[in-house]
Amino acid sequence: MMRSSSHDETGNQDLNSEKVAAFLHENPDFIEEYVINNVELELLERWVIRASQKARKRPQSMDVNGRPQRKTSLSRWKFCVHADKRKMLQELTTSLYTNPSKGQVLSELVATVASAVNADRWNLYLYDKTIQELSIFTTEKEQTNPEGSVHKIENTENTVAAFVAKTLESVRTINTEQDSRFPDGAAVEREPPTYILAHPIQQPDGELTGVLELYRDLEAGPFYEEDEEIINSYLVWGGIALHYAEMYSKLARQRKLNNFLLAVVRSIFQDMIVMDSVIVKIMTFGQKLVNADRASLFLVDRRSKELYARIFDVSGDPEDESAKTILETSNEIRFPIGKGIAGHVALTGHSLNIPDVYDDHRFNRTVDQQTGYRTRSLLCMPIFIRNKVIGVVQMVNKESGPFTKTDEEAFATFATYCGLALHHAKLYDKIRRSEQKYKVALEVLSYHNTCTEMEVNEIKHSSSIHNTQSLMDFQFSPHSLDYDQKVSAAIFMFIDLFGLHKFDEDYLIRFTLTVRKNYRRVPYHNWEHGFTVANAMYAIIKNARGTFKPLEELALFVACLCHDLDHRGKNNQFMVTSASPLAAIYTTSTLEHHHFNQSVSILQQDGHNIFKNLSSGEYKQVLRNIKHCILATDLALFFQTKDRLREIVFNEGFDSESNEHRILLQAIAMTACDLCASTKPWEEQRKTVKVIFEEFYEQGDAEKARGREPVPMMDRTKTHEQPASQVGFLTAICKPCYEILAAIIPESRPMLDGCL
Repeated sequence: MMRSSSHDETGNQDLNSEKVAAFLHENPDFIEEYVINNVELELLERWVIRASQKARKRPQSMDVNGRPQRKTSLSRWKFCVHADKRKMLQELTTSLYTNPSKGQVLSELVATVASAVNADRWNLYLYDKTIQELSIFTTEKEQTNPEGSVHKIENTENTVAAFVAKTLESVRTINTEQDSRFPDGAAVEREPPTYILAHPIQQPDGELTGVLELYRDLEAGPFYEEDEEIINSYLVWGGIALHYAEMYSKLARQRKLNNFLLAVVRSIFQDMIVMDSVIVKIMTFGQKLVNADRASLFLVDRRSKELYARIFDVSGDPEDESAKTILETSNEIRFPIGKGIAGHVALTGHSLNIPDVYDDHRFNRTVDQQTGYRTRSLLCMPIFIRNKVIGVVQMVNKESGPFTKTDEEAFATFATYCGLALHHAKLYDKIRRSEQKYKVALEVLSYHNTCTEMEVNEIKHSSSIHNTQSLMDFQFSPHSLDYDQKVSAAIFMFIDLFGLHKFDEDYLIRFTLTVRKNYRRVPYHNWEHGFTVANAMYAIIKNARGTFKPLEELALFVACLCHDLDHRGKNNQFMVTSASPLAAIYTTSTLEHHHFNQSVSILQQDGHNIFKNLSSGEYKQVLRNIKHCILATDLALFFQTKDRLREIVFNEGFDSESNEHRILLQAIAMTACDLCASTKPWEEQRKTVKVIFEEFYEQGDAEKARGREPVPMMDRTKTHEQPASQVGFLTAICKPCYEILAAIIPESRPMLDGCL
């Protein structure tokens, strides 16, 4: 109260409370400006709260129907809820940061709204648009969902919440009154009487998120339109939080899916594992992805038109191998495609999401009866490879309610990787079986293509070769030795060149005998040819000792002995045009690569590795040189080698210290020995040409049988062209080869003379 004296010492009239009140009533702008500039916000909020409390205690005026009448006044709450709004935003921000789930954000929002409108309690319903049902949300935390839980409620079609969800309109009522719009009322007891305000919670695009029910006891009074305005105001701010919560939820699901897919890829494609392991991993990952209780996977058997599974079920904690339950049946579970839900999915290629399988006539109860397990909800999806269903994966009994649209989308992506994983496992399974078949075949071939101990003993006790001096003569005739004598001669030449201080004689005998056994009985490219070429290299090394380094000599001699191993009597071109498996393995120098690999295979047989006493470095170098030398016998490579060596010899000068020069020399020496029949006496040459053309004509016959026209040289109806082809061969290939070799190794001149 102000003082009531009429004058102060300045003569001004004192103001009394009535005059101040009248002044403020006539100047509302002054009040607003003064309060904003001079009154603390907390003090203003206390005034408003006290005023609100007094207003609730005042008797209310009645309308014509005898109901309490109250005018809407937005100015009442625009200020009074300011602190609550600020607190709400702080709490929502914290909630988004610490626990950004949709249900949790909504519960924080609803709790704040309830406080703002003085509600005594509240219920929150979440709307699932997939099944178009409401479920009540509680903040009670469970082991399966520490963020809160959603519980399905029965008979919700005729409740207040259901009406609000359907009409998207707010409803204010009291639970003691019957209303034809919602005869079942609300989810609160009818005693004591309670005022209800039900309000839809919508996204900015109008999509329904949930329904909020607020309750007041009779003493607190009913809800008014301004309470709805308060709720709408909060939901505008809360919508932002919901939007980001939804975004976070989607990103979290996507991140979870991506992590799963990475885990699948890492597990499947880094480790070569068997089909059963792949199936268990797929079921485990899928179970965890959609929070299913169990998982099943059936594969399609297209021959019998059935679905089958041996590892049928995976359940338990996917992270704990010891707690996981895997049902393996001794006999596969099998049923026809088209039977049951899995069969239907396999037949149609369309996924199914069934909330209650026992209400679906397609559900096959046989599996439940066999396993004793009760299936409720089920998500079943096909697995495709090349647009064909190769399997069906089922997720059984989601831990909280039915499977959602989100589960379907995530699992559809996951199923793509399942298909890749299963396809990969099937391929690996085929490869693994092929490897086992290959090992069996290799054992059989090893038995038949490896020399016997009897053969070894016979060579050991055979008489020595007479006139070994003739072996180093370039004019030596291989026809002068019989089948076994050639083996003894090859062993003699090896020992004569390299001795036995680094080599085991038994290993050498086995190796040579097995090399002989691995030459096929074709007219020309047989053991006799291999021996002849090795003998020619022996003559070059013996007559020009020191031209090649010791390991080079070793590689050259062994390469010559093995250079046509397992030759089929057909050339490389035939291998390519006839789609031979060899041509698929080796795209260039097909036969030559095969000859080298056969040589390595023999070295790997027990008791055959003649290089076992070499150091690791020497062993690798010899194998590299042998490969280079055998590949050099491909005449397709000869012309490039010849041109480069001719340029070196007649322009640059051959440098024996140059690695390039030495490699080229080894290559030309291999060609010279491979063609050495052209350097032998006339009668020897005639015999060789006869068997060469016998082999050529057999290839020509094979080409005609395939509907192709052979080159004249391989056509037995064009024998009159033989002389011209031989002269062309000697002139274009043999003569240049021996000229270059003689220029570098003069001791090889007899080979050129024989050719001429």
